[in-house]
Amino acid sequence: MKRTSLIFSFLFLLFACKDKEAMPPTPFGAVPSQRQLAWHDLEYYAFVHFNMNTFTNEEWGHGTENPNTFNPTQLDCEQWARICKQAGMKGIILTVKHHDGFCLFPSKYTEHSVKNSTWKNGQGDVVKELSEACKKYGLKMGVYLSPWDRNHPTYGTPEYNEVFKNTLKEVLTSYGDIFEVWFDGANGEGPNGKKQEYDWKGFIEVVRTYQPNACIFSDGGPDVRWVGNENGFANPTNWGTLNGDKVYPGYPQYKELTSGHEDGTHWIPAECDVSIRPGWYYHADQDDKVKTLPQLVEIYFSSVGRNANLLLNLPVDRRGLVHENDSIALVKLRKYLDESFANNLAKGTSVIASAYRANDDNFDGNKVTDGDPKTYWATDDQVTTGSLEIDLQKEKPINTLVIQEFITLGQRVKSFSIEVWKNNAWEKVAQETTIGNKRIVNLPDISTSKIKINILESKACPLISNVELYKISEAK
Repeated sequence: MKRTSLIFSFLFLLFACKDKEAMPPTPFGAVPSQRQLAWHDLEYYAFVHFNMNTFTNEEWGHGTENPNTFNPTQLDCEQWARICKQAGMKGIILTVKHHDGFCLFPSKYTEHSVKNSTWKNGQGDVVKELSEACKKYGLKMGVYLSPWDRNHPTYGTPEYNEVFKNTLKEVLTSYGDIFEVWFDGANGEGPNGKKQEYDWKGFIEVVRTYQPNACIFSDGGPDVRWVGNENGFANPTNWGTLNGDKVYPGYPQYKELTSGHEDGTHWIPAECDVSIRPGWYYHADQDDKVKTLPQLVEIYFSSVGRNANLLLNLPVDRRGLVHENDSIALVKLRKYLDESFANNLAKGTSVIASAYRANDDNFDGNKVTDGDPKTYWATDDQVTTGSLEIDLQKEKPINTLVIQEFITLGQRVKSFSIEVWKNNAWEKVAQETTIGNKRIVNLPDISTSKIKINILESKACPLISNVELYKISEAK
């Protein structure tokens, strides 16, 4: 009787332990806000440089231009939006005001704007037209506003900061939801020969007040940072964190931004801005210098594939249209990406984890191939290494791996390796550093029935939410 009672007690404890769910991991280090998580999900969107410089053949204007010079003959923001949608982009950020001070909307706070142009008899508003086009095509809209103003007479005085804040307010309260506000850190002389001491704290407060869900971009954030170059590349080691109290617009050690700061105090991920042509603005002599498909694919893999977002610039031409050559290049890139990532060989496969959190199935290895971004493999708190073995059932050709961390709880992994099953043994084919929101790893062309991901070093228990495998063709 006593023996039977002990057996029942043992079975009860066994099933009681099995049914008990493990506590999820706690956040580690700096973590993203909800607005930043929404921004990460976008991954790829357009920059549109279109303003006075388009018509003066400049990159940086002087602020002395006649407003009548701005005169697009066929402005069609719906064409922009339609092309961006076809390209798989999620939004458009427009240069509403560049360094020359010319505004693409009828601002009350400057005379250097479309209101004083003969274009549409001074009744034109490019920002309004783009806002309506983005809504029609289901795109997000963002705005670039340069604080530098080479035209405004108050630039270089405290009064100008109020002018700029009022200009910001006009934009942020007139055109619907804004997903990103892009601040350029350039700070040169105004028409009076003075430089401006920018009220960054005040500028940020205006955005938070009128567009609380918008991410703010500058060299140092506070939500999104510059990647430190205009080539479209993040470093292979790229942290989503930055010492936010150290970095500021115009920060001279900008090369640090290409990798971020491993133990950064704030979550400020990188955005890679690059133009599809040599220049940011349209120049007719660059019509035959649009980036090739191999160049654009390399940029995509070096930005989105390295824990950053890609902001690809389209220099709208003097007609007010995305040039045909740029459109063709975008469509080619979209076709290549769609074909490359159409067949995820890891989807729904069985995954064996070296260990998982409290032996709770909610955190087992299968969570990385279930297609649910809210689930993840996790180890116990004290375990900072581990492996995931993906069984493909039979030999399949692969050459690309996509891996993602559950960044809601912070970025953790410092290094990982990839092995494939070959000749009845494991063979290492890659070793990399950080992961973050997304890492795309190019592998040699191989055929294998099993692949193993080894977390070699992690700052806290690793949390892997997604793994994908592909065989993609070379971009030509």
